Amino acid sequence: MRAMRAARLGSNGPPISVIGLGAWEAGGADWGPNESEDAVVDAIRSALDVGITWIDTAEVYGKGVSEELVGRAIGGRRDEVFVATKVAPADEGSGLAPAEVRAACAASLARLGMDRVDLYQLHWPDPFGTPIEDTWETMCELQDAGLVRYLGVSNFTRELIERCLAIRHVDSLQQEFSMLSLDDRELIRWCGEHGIGVVSYSPLGAGLLTGSLARERVASLDDWRGSDREGLFSDAGMDRAYAMLANLSPIAERLGISLSQLALAWNLAQPGVTSAIAGSRNPDHIRMNAAAGDIELDLATLGEIETLL
Repeated sequence: MRAMRAARLGSNGPPISVIGLGAWEAGGADWGPNESEDAVVDAIRSALDVGITWIDTAEVYGKGVSEELVGRAIGGRRDEVFVATKVAPADEGSGLAPAEVRAACAASLARLGMDRVDLYQLHWPDPFGTPIEDTWETMCELQDAGLVRYLGVSNFTRELIERCLAIRHVDSLQQEFSMLSLDDRELIRWCGEHGIGVVSYSPLGAGLLTGSLARERVASLDDWRGSDREGLFSDAGMDRAYAMLANLSPIAERLGISLSQLALAWNLAQPGVTSAIAGSRNPDHIRMNAAAGDIELDLATLGEIETLL
């Protein structure tokens, strides 16, 4: 296994590779027809071979299928991999009430085939009114019991994070962040200043920043992107994305790297970001994404990109 540049996850966490493997696509359900399970397992293993040391999954990805495939893929290589998973509110997941979180953790561990998860995260805030203090105290109980090593949140505001911090340190925030999604830039910087690691999801704009997704193909995609009318894949969102790509292409060509690698390297250079999560079921794409972990953009290039943003 080759080594990749690593960064410490917040003030208390371990070093993790600056590119992580996102296993949402491994669940299949939200990303069109799935590959065979054997192909997905092989793709996950290929990530470990190219220096990716951590994998992010969740109970809602394929209704547990992703966790099962991650557990199968890492098999005897458990000691090489930092595994993160998530519990979600009851509209899609197990729920964030104390008893629900305990049950969800036990179920995730069973699917993963592990006796302890490295990073356990709240997938998004509870819309059903469970006080975050009750949920976070339960997360702390799981940590105290040795069932999880580190605790994180995802899609949280600063106010919610501060309420968790009043009880116990938050090891990580997982937040959407890319050249096309900059809303939480200051929150990510703030987390970095307060010892909270940040792992960015969708750093490639759900494929838009790869440059390989032709605009005329979007409407025919048989996953959530083909029906997105308000977010990145709205007409206005795509207008912005393809204009951005036209300006980024000369920079990538000058540096001799792909657009995907440029987008990932930019992400890693942003204040507060620990690691970028890049998901794929394609071993070649995984290898290309992993190579971005070795690219460090100079200040002039970062300034050039900033003018485009």
